[in-house]
Amino acid sequence: MTQYLVYDVFTEIPFGGNPLAVIPDASGLSEDQLLPIAREFNFSETTFVYPPDDPSHTAKVRIFTPAMELRFAGHPTVGTAIALAGLGLGGSEMVLELGVGPIPVTVTQGHARFETRVPLSLGEAPATVALGACIGQSAKAIRTDRHMPVLAGLGTDFVLAELTGEAALATARPVTDVFREAAGPEADRLAVYVYIRDGGRIRARMFQPLGGIMEDPATGSAAAALAAYLGKLDGRSQSFDIHQGIEMGRPSRIEAEVTVENEEPVAVRIGGNAVKVMEGRLTFQGFS
Repeated sequence: MTQYLVYDVFTEIPFGGNPLAVIPDASGLSEDQLLPIAREFNFSETTFVYPPDDPSHTAKVRIFTPAMELRFAGHPTVGTAIALAGLGLGGSEMVLELGVGPIPVTVTQGHARFETRVPLSLGEAPATVALGACIGQSAKAIRTDRHMPVLAGLGTDFVLAELTGEAALATARPVTDVFREAAGPEADRLAVYVYIRDGGRIRARMFQPLGGIMEDPATGSAAAALAAYLGKLDGRSQSFDIHQGIEMGRPSRIEAEVTVENEEPVAVRIGGNAVKVMEGRLTFQGFS
C-alpha cells in the first residue's frame, strides 16, 4: 500500500487554503499511474516524492495537476516540505529538486519558506478585450495605467492583470469557451491571475479552467511571478501580503518577498503555513 497525506496550504486552519495531496514515497509507482492518481484526488496539485538525484539534497518532487505535470508550483513546494518535516524526512533546512532545479526551503513549526532565483520570464498576454471576456468582464474591468496585462513566470507562466477594484474581482468568473479561443492549442496552459493592490497588500484570484482548475484557492507560483514582476515594475525590493481564495470560502494568505538589484528581480521568497487534514493509503489494484 502507498501512503498519502493531505495538507491545506497557505492557511493555519483546516479547510482553508489550498488542498494538496502528498505521496511521500512514490518510488513504487509506475509512470502511467501518476496522472490518474492526481485526477483521483482532483486537487489543484498532487506531489510525488522520490529520492534526490543529488544525495546532499532532501528529495526530488514531481508536481501534477489533474491535467498535466508542472515544472514548479508554490503551494506544493510549501506543503510538501511541511509534510516531509512532519514525517521526520527532512530537517529545518531542505533542498527540494523540482523541474526548475533545486529549491531551498526553510521549515519551522508548520510554516515553510522557499527561495527561487529562476529568472523572470515575460511574454505577451491576450488583448484586454479578450482577457476581460475570459473572466466574464469587459475590458474596462482591467486596470492598465500601472501596467498592461502581461505573461510572466518563474518556471510556470501566468497572465497577470490588475483589476479596477473589489467589484470586478468579486464578480470575475472563468468562461471556458473564451479561454479556448484566446489561447488556441495552448489553452490548457492559459492561467489568469487577477488582483487588486493597496501598497503591499494584495487580493487575488486565479483561473485555469482548461488545465483542470476552475479556480485556485492559493497559487504560490503565481504570487512569486507577481512579486517578481511588481519588483521589476517598481524598481525596488519589497514584500507583499497576498490574500486569495476569499470568494471560494477557502481564505489563504501567502507571504511574498522580492529582492531587486539593478532594476531586476534576482530572488523571490514565498512563505506560508500548512495543516494536515487527512492521511491514508492507496489500496486499489496495481498498488503494493
